Order: sequence, then C-alpha cells, then structure tokens
Amino acid sequence: MSIRAKILLYCSIITIALITMVYILIYTLFYQYREDAFQQKQALKIETTLELLTDIKIIDQNLIKSMDQLTINSLYDEKLLIFDKEKKLIYSSIDDTPILSFNSFLNRLTPGNIMISEKDSMYDVVGIYLEHEGKAFYGISKAYDTAGYSTLKYIKNVLVISYFAISLTLIILLYYLSEKLTKSILHVTRQIKNYHFETNDNPIFTTNSKDEIALLVERFNELMVKMNKAYLFQKHAAHHISHELKTPIAVLVSNFEKIEKETDINVIKELLVAQKEGTKSLSDIINSLLEIAKVESGKEIQQSKVRVDELLYDISDELSAIYPDFHCSIEYDQTIEDESMLTIMANPRLLKAALLNLMVNCSQYSFDGSAKINISVESARLNIEYSNTGATINVDEQQYLFQHFFRGENSKGKKGFGLGLVLVHKILSLHHGGIVYTVEGSNTNKFTMFLPLS
Repeated sequence: MSIRAKILLYCSIITIALITMVYILIYTLFYQYREDAFQQKQALKIETTLELLTDIKIIDQNLIKSMDQLTINSLYDEKLLIFDKEKKLIYSSIDDTPILSFNSFLNRLTPGNIMISEKDSMYDVVGIYLEHEGKAFYGISKAYDTAGYSTLKYIKNVLVISYFAISLTLIILLYYLSEKLTKSILHVTRQIKNYHFETNDNPIFTTNSKDEIALLVERFNELMVKMNKAYLFQKHAAHHISHELKTPIAVLVSNFEKIEKETDINVIKELLVAQKEGTKSLSDIINSLLEIAKVESGKEIQQSKVRVDELLYDISDELSAIYPDFHCSIEYDQTIEDESMLTIMANPRLLKAALLNLMVNCSQYSFDGSAKINISVESARLNIEYSNTGATINVDEQQYLFQHFFRGENSKGKKGFGLGLVLVHKILSLHHGGIVYTVEGSNTNKFTMFLPLS
C-alpha cells in the first residue's frame, strides 16, 4: 500500500471513529437528559395536582373535570393517579392511557423509597410518595414526552446529516492533503529512478526546501556525491594503476638495461641493490593504491610522521635514473625555523605518490629539464611549491585541471592519461590539504601543495 493510501485510510478511520464516538456520546447524554427532565416534570405535576386537591378540601367530579380540562394539554397523552395513605384512588385524570402496573408501584413506594421511575415502551412512568399537611399520599404518572422525543429526533437527524457531511468533507480534504504531502515524495522517487552515474551526476531536488523530505534529499545528494567519487575512482582504476606504475617500471627496465650492458661484477651488484630498492618502491606504489581503495570504502587512512624534505630528496634520486638530464633544486624558505617544521602527519606511500607525480610533471613539461622546489610555512601549514619553465595552461583550461582525463594544449605530443593531477588532488584531500595552480610571467608553471602541520 502506498504512503498516500495509508495516510488517507488511517487518518479517515481514526478521525471518523472519533467523530462517531463524540456524536454517540452527545446523543446518549441528551437522551438521558430528556428522560430525567421529563420524569422530574411528571413528579412536579403530581405534587402540583395534590396541593390543589388538598387546598380546596372538597373533591367532587365536576371539579376534577374542570382540573383535567385545565391541565390536560400540559402533558400530551398522560394518565395521572393519586392515592391517599390507604392507597385508595382519590384522583384519576380523564385521559384513557392505561397504567397496568400501578399496584406494583404502590407496593414499592414507601417513606424510605419516595420515587420510582421506569419505562413502559415509549412512555415514562413515575411514582412518588409525598406528605402534605401531615398526610401521606401516593402519585403515579404515565406520559409520552412528545416534545422531548420530537427534539431528540431532530437532534438525531442533525447529527446523522452532519456526520455524513463532515465525513465526506474530511475524506476529500485528506485526499487533497495526502496528494500534496506525497507529491514531493513522488517527484523525488522519479528522480531517483532515473538517476544514473554514467549519464547524470546532477543532484536531485525537491519543490519544498523546509520539510523532512528536503532533508532526505540533501542526505541522498551527499551520499551520491561520495558514491559518485568512489564509482569514478573504480571506473578509472585501471588507468590510475597504469599511470602510477609507469614510472617505477621504467626505472626497473632502465636498471635491467644497465645490468645487461655492465661487465664489472661490483657495478652489477650495485645495480642489483638499486633494482631491489626499485622493486620495493613499486610495491609501495601498489600499496598506496590499495590504501586509497581502503579510504574510498570508508576506512581511516593510516598516518605517521613524515619528513617532507627527505622524501623529496629520495624521489629526486629515483628519477635521476630515468631522466639523467633532469635537475631539481630544493630550497628552504626563511619561515622554516627548525627541522620539526618539516615533519607532518601523513601516509608515507600516498604522500610519496603525490610528490612523485608533481616532480615527473616538472620533468616532462620543462623547457630546460629543471625544476625548483621551495618549502615554506604559512598559517600552521606546510607549503611545497613546484615551479618550472615551460608551456603554461591557459585560463579557460585551468578550471578542468584536476578532472579525469583532462589534458591541456601544453600536453600535445606528450604521452599520458590526464590522471596524475587527479590522483595528487585526491591524496592531498585525504590529508586535509590541497593544491593550486598559478602562472607567473609568460612561461612559468607553479603548483603549490599545502598540508597541515602536525
């Protein structure tokens, strides 16, 4: 059953049930009130008639007929009997309504039980015991409450008509409200149904921005952003792996070529040691990719203290085996007051992969095969600035610099997938850092990466 149908059904049942109970209670209370009020009226009629009879002292048939003619219209369809203390009939109204059980009333009426009432079909029968001027009397009245039953019938009709009118109006209103409440839900579900990572990465939206559905949409969009990043990373995993393994494999191949040409056993041993280190570096890169995969799956990144400048020197030495003409200078800014400012909390494998990518870019896109790295501290963060002279990226292309497979005009004729800077940006984001690109002069590229100090 849909939410809309549930809202309509449950609210209708509950509300109509409450209205039914209230209306039944109103009718029951008025029904009881009519009975009590009419029986009190009957008892008052008995007392009034008895007072009139005792005051005039003389009872004759002509007087009784006159009294009946005066009072016959006060209660419609009524029979009134009055008895003396010996329970002998001293007055009977001229109405011919029979009281079949008046003997039982007389037997039950005592000074300790002065009033008895019961129903005889639609008639109310009331018997009372009373004393007047030191004498005991008994009175029995049987009457039909025409006005009361007429009013009761009128109230019943009003309640029934209003009950169905209110119920129908309520169902119509609930139908409208359920449609209005579920409209945004249906709108959102249609968007979710048509949502595909491959063709649509735009967030879904709702027409109302202040209710719980808007909050649900917001959380869904946040989830989709995370899933989309993980999906894209998984989709491009093969490209990332091939891109990251390209440099260390090239180093290993270069070492094998040197070993193949070398005849000096001592040099061969040195090259084998270098090859062993290169293989270890390749293993570290594979592990770094696995670390990123773990983080994407929701696990926390493993961090330790890393000396950034030492890592840069190690990377520079490794690259010299592939790019012997590449020269890299590392400079320290005056803001570096002691060695502790060069140490940060990071994942060594991931950070090395990021630094290596930028250094390789400096080598491939430099006119003179050189790069300069400047290390500085600013506002409790460590800045590592890479700069080289070469073809720059124009302003229109800079906004796409950290997107998958983007390659600018300056990369024409050079091999690559356009994934290196994407991986660097991802690694720095995992470390709560970042990277920015700027152009100085006409042909100076500058990448500044920053990381929080430990």
